Amino acid sequence: MLQEFKKFVLRGNVLDLAVAVILGAAFGAIVKSFVDDIIMPPVGLLLGGIDFSSLFLTLKQGAPAGPYTTVALAKEAGAVTMNYGVFINNIITFVIVAFVLFLIIRAANKLQKPAVAAPVTTKDCPHCFTAIPIKAKRCPNCTSDL
Repeated sequence: MLQEFKKFVLRGNVLDLAVAVILGAAFGAIVKSFVDDIIMPPVGLLLGGIDFSSLFLTLKQGAPAGPYTTVALAKEAGAVTMNYGVFINNIITFVIVAFVLFLIIRAANKLQKPAVAAPVTTKDCPHCFTAIPIKAKRCPNCTSDL
């Protein structure tokens, strides 16, 4: 059983998938940081100094009743919140990841264009099935008329 598992794990597809998952997780962390730290601060500034990660609605008040200024204070008080600002950040992250993947797949498809087939210069003799030039009138091998 251990040999079968080793054979399964060492197949190329499984290793490729493992590498892809690890790279995907690292790429996701980079994109999340890009959205949270680079994209959203200027967007929030343009919209009047809004920090999207702190946008929330209080659905149920906590032990000391609100209003709560941050999500952390609301959670500390035991309030139930709907954090729609975090959701907006996640949507932007998804759109960026999807766009980058689209660009990668598009580039890979351009690199994998099928090779142009070489022009056909020979044909098979119908009598001896030897490859002969297309313009031949007589087979050089069996001397039959074409």
